Amino acid sequence: MSLAPALPFPAAADLEAHRYELARARQLARAWAKTLPEPRRRDMAALFTRAAIESYRLQARPNAQLSPPFARPYGQLDLAVNELAQAIGREAALLPIDEAAYFLTGLYTALLATRERGALGAFYTPPALASRLLDMAEEQGVDWTCARVLDPASGGSAFLLPVAQRMITILRWAEPQFVLRQIGARLLGLELDPYAAGFGQNAIELLLADVTAAAGQPAPVIVRVADTLEEPPAARFDLVIGNPPYGRVALTPEQRHRFSRGLYGHANLYGVFTDIAVRWAKKGGVIAYLTPTSFLSGHYYSALRELIAREAPPVAIDFVDARRGVFEDVLQETFLATYHRGAKPGRVQVHYVEVASEREARVIRNGTVGLPSPASQPWLAPRDPKHSQLIAAAEAMPARLADWGYSVSTGPLVWNRFKDQMRERPGRSVYPLIWAEAVTADGRFIYRAEKRNHAPYFKIERGDAWLLVKEACVLVQRTTAKEQPRRLIAAELSGEFVTEYGGVVVENHLNMVRPTSRPKVSPTTVAAVLNSRIVDELFRCINGSVAVSAFELEAIPLPSPAAMRGVERLVAQGAGSEKLEGELARLYGQTAA
Repeated sequence: MSLAPALPFPAAADLEAHRYELARARQLARAWAKTLPEPRRRDMAALFTRAAIESYRLQARPNAQLSPPFARPYGQLDLAVNELAQAIGREAALLPIDEAAYFLTGLYTALLATRERGALGAFYTPPALASRLLDMAEEQGVDWTCARVLDPASGGSAFLLPVAQRMITILRWAEPQFVLRQIGARLLGLELDPYAAGFGQNAIELLLADVTAAAGQPAPVIVRVADTLEEPPAARFDLVIGNPPYGRVALTPEQRHRFSRGLYGHANLYGVFTDIAVRWAKKGGVIAYLTPTSFLSGHYYSALRELIAREAPPVAIDFVDARRGVFEDVLQETFLATYHRGAKPGRVQVHYVEVASEREARVIRNGTVGLPSPASQPWLAPRDPKHSQLIAAAEAMPARLADWGYSVSTGPLVWNRFKDQMRERPGRSVYPLIWAEAVTADGRFIYRAEKRNHAPYFKIERGDAWLLVKEACVLVQRTTAKEQPRRLIAAELSGEFVTEYGGVVVENHLNMVRPTSRPKVSPTTVAAVLNSRIVDELFRCINGSVAVSAFELEAIPLPSPAAMRGVERLVAQGAGSEKLEGELARLYGQTAA
């Protein structure tokens, strides 16, 4: 007996019409939710979602038995609002089950207030990316006939549902009772939010409707309400998979001690959940996670990178080419990755995933990369196929800014803490205040303070000497986005300018590349190198956020000081950018084009 659901789906054009109507209906629902006072909004979002799911069940899966909510929301929907929820359920009934479940369970998070949604980390994974991550797990040997699978932050079952689908497919000739026992024994989701957990369980029950009807018994409960941070781990899972919550978290002293091996500075939830995945995966097991790319390079994740390299090194990475529209209301860059528990670090296969919609993704092979030594350093990885050759050359470059005689620090002045010391005119103990706007997009330094609240001077008071910069340095803007033509925007702050005023004060939105001793490469050349196309491309292979951090700048692979003599000569001669780019391309083993 085949257990695969056989529902008649409309033609593609009709499906698009239903998707359009659902998108419009969700916007109406969000507009309604915004009118609700915040203490009631979460309960009403849960009531609305449950009504839509029940409407879907009646239309598409009438034989499904939905378990009662894991937490009962307080309140009642107005007649018109209830009818909107019913209409959404009826429209969703014409979609494939995975797409319908993603839409319906996602209603709950879409209706939450932005602040609460962020606090819960409630951003569900679209089917295209869930499917791709499962494919990556399969490529690492996960066998759906016997694999035990955990999602430690299961949300609306975005991963549990397709895992159950694959289990049903591979067990399609088995008795229904056996299929239910297998899914119940080998699939587990943990979720902190009881509303989300209940909807995730409902999604599984809708998927299993035909199986439970044939077996004459209810679906197993595979989602459990739990605080995963407090769950005692058991290393018994062949696959730990998920899209863990993001955002800083204030850990208790006991939690901070427990997860200390992967922490450096502020704790982020997805970093803690990565450590948790290592604890739950058995030796030889696979971890498959969707996380922000900041893990690959951020200073706060240096201890976590060391932990992962030692305990569960990565074997494949897919960069997601879509910041907007993949996760509603999320702008962070993300990547999919698989890790092998207990393996030795080796070359990592890298892909580029172009996401056309919530349902479609195209995979492009990018080559392989190795992990740095020590693994706490940023991990170089190509964001585009053209980066592979550049990274291969960069991996062999031992020099960094420290080898050139420089260190990097952030501008010391956090201006809004010293508002009363800003001045419009020079005077005694008053020095130029350097803002990010002084570094122009074409790499020039122009002393100016033109933006709102930006004063041109700063008065140094007793005890403020640490704010004063008294030597030439290279200034680099601290915030840029991958969509900009250049991520690295640098300019030399000349010794002449500093000497003229006796020092300057640099604001916090600039990095300072400062000489530590007698530098082996001139500041003018450092600025030219940082502004070059090839080093900008290399930085894109390091950086995983909009912040250009001092830690990442210090990690850029560079030619040795001796190899830089040709570039120094060109800079001293005032050579054009074309010649400089050509010489730097040669040093990085590339062509100038």
